[in-house]
Amino acid sequence: MAEFDFDLFTIGAGSGGVAASRRAASYGAKVAICEGSRVGGTCVIRGCVPKKLLVYAAQFRDGFEDSRGYGWDAHAPAFDWETLIARKDAEIDRLNGIYISMLKNSGVTLIEGNGRIIDRHTVEVAGRRHTARNILIATGGWPSLPPIEGIEHAATSNEALHLPTLPHSVLILGGGYIAVEFAGIFRGLGAEVTLMIRGDELLNGFDDDIRIALAQEMRKRGITIISRCKPVKLEQGPGGYTLTDHMGRQHSAGLVMAATGRRPNTKDLGLESVGIALDGKGAIPVDDQSRTSVDNIYAIGDVTDRMALTPIAIAEGRALAETLYNDNPTRISYDNVPTAVFSIPPLGTVGLTEAEARARFPKIDIYKAGFRPMKHTMSGRDERVLMKLVVDGESDRVLGCHMMGMDAPEMMQALGIALNVGATKRDFDRTIALHPSTAEEFVLMREKAPETKSL
Repeated sequence: MAEFDFDLFTIGAGSGGVAASRRAASYGAKVAICEGSRVGGTCVIRGCVPKKLLVYAAQFRDGFEDSRGYGWDAHAPAFDWETLIARKDAEIDRLNGIYISMLKNSGVTLIEGNGRIIDRHTVEVAGRRHTARNILIATGGWPSLPPIEGIEHAATSNEALHLPTLPHSVLILGGGYIAVEFAGIFRGLGAEVTLMIRGDELLNGFDDDIRIALAQEMRKRGITIISRCKPVKLEQGPGGYTLTDHMGRQHSAGLVMAATGRRPNTKDLGLESVGIALDGKGAIPVDDQSRTSVDNIYAIGDVTDRMALTPIAIAEGRALAETLYNDNPTRISYDNVPTAVFSIPPLGTVGLTEAEARARFPKIDIYKAGFRPMKHTMSGRDERVLMKLVVDGESDRVLGCHMMGMDAPEMMQALGIALNVGATKRDFDRTIALHPSTAEEFVLMREKAPETKSL
């Protein structure tokens, strides 16, 4: 008889858990995976994918308006929220089915229910215990709520994707990527939108020039941004919600959404039964092999709070499977990871911000290009693009690329390749421009920008 029921038991069937399980099974490992919600995890079910579908929906208003500058007698037709949500749900159902099929076709056993660790080789799901040589925790993250009175009345990104009707006004608490993305969605679909942030600017951690530029564009679209403001109390009334801030001011809205970050989803995992302690952020500490303090229990993805991106979780999962089941010790790099914010307009970034580069290198050169994109010379829309290169002034190596404007996310994937192979500013300069395009500006910047103070 086999010593264990499975070689690998994965808790959590999100992007990282599914990737690790399928890769391990492809190398002959006997693998099980459990999931207490829907297979696909945050990204597919309640995150990246449904969010971006709603972003697409919100952009159609711009398309109808912009077409008039090109000769179309277009007027924005009526929008139906219920239809959008139904179509979105149907697409998510389709993807959920695909993920279930992928697990089945890979020979991975899917067990429905939340997993809880009983000991270093045992996981309990729905009252039944399963043993495994190795255990993988891939339970992701979950929205966190600010500790204010009445916060239970607020929606999170989870509920915002399933609202029965489109609210007439939305107050969003937070200034991170989820907050700005949903601000663009709700505003583009017709709601009045207010963002309330504790700091001075949106998107802490992104390049200062880019996040300031995005705030300017959002304000042009009619989004109100209230800075240096702390929520204190949230109340529900017959016509909506009222939020009181730290100065006693009251703000009313048809919906209040808390977009104040996400925390590692470690609740009720039974970590204490095997002596796995959490760090100060509530995440599971791991080494560069994704191993926890228990040598046969591993963790990947957002639950480790290393870099909360879906492709990172997938890469970590595949690297673990390579290491454990293919005799191919694999580590992933967290440098020069391209990422995007699907705000309206969107952001794309890869590499170091100007502030990060100045803290690490003695001499930094900055190149910027800000302009009205060609499309809007005839649409009449007052929207600008900002592009920026951060360069090591001594080696000439490009350290960071940042952009706000249409197609920024698409450009960053290719620019990520350039940074990962160590491209220099001279390499950018000698690359022939693709004309006419917005992307060509990344190889046409010649004049260094004057040094400015960071926020």
